[in-house]
Amino acid sequence: MTQTAIPFWFFRGGTSRGPYFKRSDLPQDRDTLAKVLIAALGSGHPLNIDGIGGGAAVTTKVAILSRSDDPAADVDYFFAQVSVEDRTVDFKPTCGNILSGVGPAALEMGLVQPTGDVTRVRVLSVNTGARVEAVIETPGGGVRYDGAAAIDGVPGTAAPIYLNFMDVVGSSTGALLPTGSVRDVIDGIEVTCMDVAMPMVIARAADFGLTGYEAAGDLDANRDFYARMEPIRVEAGKRMGMGDVSGSVTPKFGLLSEPRAGGTITARYFMPKNCHPTMAVTGSQCLASCVLTPGTVAEGLFSAPKGNPALVVIEHPSGSIDVTVDYTNDADGFQLRSAGLLRTARLLARGEVFVPASVWKIG
Repeated sequence: MTQTAIPFWFFRGGTSRGPYFKRSDLPQDRDTLAKVLIAALGSGHPLNIDGIGGGAAVTTKVAILSRSDDPAADVDYFFAQVSVEDRTVDFKPTCGNILSGVGPAALEMGLVQPTGDVTRVRVLSVNTGARVEAVIETPGGGVRYDGAAAIDGVPGTAAPIYLNFMDVVGSSTGALLPTGSVRDVIDGIEVTCMDVAMPMVIARAADFGLTGYEAAGDLDANRDFYARMEPIRVEAGKRMGMGDVSGSVTPKFGLLSEPRAGGTITARYFMPKNCHPTMAVTGSQCLASCVLTPGTVAEGLFSAPKGNPALVVIEHPSGSIDVTVDYTNDADGFQLRSAGLLRTARLLARGEVFVPASVWKIG
């Protein structure tokens, strides 16, 4: 047998897609696991021609699921970001778009049983410790994929999936503001370093000579911007207590500007070597928190959303994303109780993906 077959479910989750695996179907040691994922996705070629990756960071993502031993969770969700060309895997971050497919995948895999017309799946993000409740439509005991919900960046409509995020403040660094300041100056640029669902370094687009309304492809072609941004991101990672982040996809980088389509604020999100074509679910929570926290680089770019929970509408290259934030902002500072988002997901394929036996051989 020259190849090893591994069962998988292939999902679009939000505005990302990739294979979803059962943890028990994969090697347990991290080094071998990374080699298997690199082979399965075809990392090492811009088109991922020898694997099932899609040639972009949003299509080389992996979800690994298992029943949770935590009494407060149903499913453990372990995320892996496989690089397109570098033949590397980053297990540090999580992905909220891929998380959109975790509930349906857990039901399809039999890890969770439907509980009626609506099933609530409690998810523990292994990478960050965040807890998320996913609300999925399951009429007749099966996952419903068709529906009227639309999200920018995905054509058509699908059944809604509601995600309620909890315990996401300081998920990677242990603090809302890991540097201890609402603003830092690095290489002459003011930034806010914040950790809500995803650690981020956030700046104003104008400080880089940008409008903030550029298309993702135009930003990716602007290598002078990346050459200036990356040293700032790396230095910010050190100040955030994350060590040398030059080889990691975290912290992410974000640019803010005034809204121009009726939203709360405009943002561009970097992964970090490319601009996200839409907006990351985790990043949207961090950016929304940046908007709601006094004194950050977002100050002066928006009109404060009214009410609590507050609806923060983030304009991105393909439209906008809504984040509903339940929070307090008092003498103790900004405190996030939960953040809710609407997403969709669809099962695209299922079967077996093959990797060379030289990479991993069973038995």
